[in-house]
Amino acid sequence: MTFRLDIQQVTAGARTAWLIEDHSVPVVSLAWAWRGGAALDAPEHAGALAMGAALLTEGAGGLDNVAFADALRDEGIGLGFDAQRDGFEGSFRALRPVLPEAVRLANLAMRAPRLDPAALTRVRARAVAGARAALETPRGQVGRAFWAAAYPDHPAGRPTGGTVETLTSLPEAAIRDGLARQIRGGGLILAAAGAITPAELAGMVPALFEGLPEGEPPAPPPLPEFRSFARLVVQVPAPQSAILFGQPGLPVSDPDWEAFQVVLRVLAGGGFSSRLMEAVRVRRGLAYGIGAGLDSMFGQGVVVGSSATDNAKVGEALAVVREEWARMAAEGPTAAELDDAVAFLTGNLPLQFTDSRRIAGTLLALRRNDRPIGWLNDRADRLRALTPAATAAVARRLLQPDRLSIAVAGQPEGV
Repeated sequence: MTFRLDIQQVTAGARTAWLIEDHSVPVVSLAWAWRGGAALDAPEHAGALAMGAALLTEGAGGLDNVAFADALRDEGIGLGFDAQRDGFEGSFRALRPVLPEAVRLANLAMRAPRLDPAALTRVRARAVAGARAALETPRGQVGRAFWAAAYPDHPAGRPTGGTVETLTSLPEAAIRDGLARQIRGGGLILAAAGAITPAELAGMVPALFEGLPEGEPPAPPPLPEFRSFARLVVQVPAPQSAILFGQPGLPVSDPDWEAFQVVLRVLAGGGFSSRLMEAVRVRRGLAYGIGAGLDSMFGQGVVVGSSATDNAKVGEALAVVREEWARMAAEGPTAAELDDAVAFLTGNLPLQFTDSRRIAGTLLALRRNDRPIGWLNDRADRLRALTPAATAAVARRLLQPDRLSIAVAGQPEGV
């Protein structure tokens, strides 16, 4: 049986939304986004938009943080905002009868955030504590080092949530300016799912964004080419080392996007069926887990993988990773591996559509990547049409063993 989605495009004035209508339960989820995100923060104010996102639900208009939280809780409304590297998202989930209140509170949060001093102090302390804690672990250290080396002159190379230094000195004006620059009446991408008709959604959208400033957020800077780097080691006192490895990927619009996903699943993304898991864990016991995939940002896909292992095993584990990377680049997947990967990817698709929140989020991601409305419905046919020769050609074109960049945080041996 072929899994197909009935996605409707809804027009609400100058805005459009994708909708999957489902009245089996009286719940509606709505998600929206703008391009921009933390990339628009000034370097000295890194983390401003992430703090702003956290503060939007800490009081708005005439409601302080307690009153605003009570208003959401009393009606069972889930409302949240998130600053990402290249975008800014908002979403709510609510029972159908309380949709007007969900829309009112979401609009109030975007249009009239309070940023009360007590809330600002509390959110800042939480953000600083999180940034400081990240630097105390190998995992946090390796992430910061990897991205800074790969994109040293671009916002993608710095932490989305800021650093201890920038957050500690972050002025309120930078947070307000960041929110004002990002939350606009234009440039919106919308998706919805649940017990709502197209006409009802079209009527609701204008109220949700009423009163926001006209225009769109500034465009984030384009992502430069991944800067490959020599093996990077960050010394952190710990019995285990955290490892990040990666290489350049491809644009999300590249016609080989899905074929490359299949290649990466066989190589590093298929749990115990992947070549890296088999070689690193099953045969040699070098690590508990290892995996890699495409990290999408700024319209590009970057290949990123991770693992962790005892310090004494790091050198051997990395040698195996390079060996398997080179073998896949030279040979591509076998016919059996290709069949297994395609079967998983086609059979797993329905699991992304198990509740309205996940459905709205998936539709929003499709729109952010500029996919056509029928893209998912045709995906299974495209995947089943892949051949070993075609995926081998993609592996040769895109996998770059000589450009595989590796960062390690801990006290590794053999590197």
